Amino acid sequence: MNPLSSKTVNPSYIIDQKQYLSILLAKLMIIASLILNILVLIPVCIALIGDFKKIQKVAGSFTPARGILLSMYLTILIASILLLFFQQPILAFALFSMQIVYKIISPITVRTIKNPIVISNLFIALFHLITVIIMLKSGTFELTNP
Repeated sequence: MNPLSSKTVNPSYIIDQKQYLSILLAKLMIIASLILNILVLIPVCIALIGDFKKIQKVAGSFTPARGILLSMYLTILIASILLLFFQQPILAFALFSMQIVYKIISPITVRTIKNPIVISNLFIALFHLITVIIMLKSGTFELTNP
């Protein structure tokens, strides 16, 4: 019998192939979310460090609070770069989860939804949420201790 014949397809192979594709999609989404972080945060951090007029319009003039925001953005940027090279799904999950929470509550803490930073936060949170859901559905990692 021909092993490539449709009559001899092993059902467990199909499940394995679906699981493989699911894990592959999760890995691609992790990479996409990390790249999104990097592409957004590099210009934002440069603008905050340079205290450019355009950033002052949306983030205000420099204050200690804005300096703390910059340190948080730099931390997320560094973590995203490191995770891109040292792929650790559980660490990416933690990073994205933290970002989702703080970005979703930003309209409450900023007291407006009209601020461009708040708007971009919500779109990025949605992208990361999709990534996290795909990660969970793929079984990329276990959330419990072995």
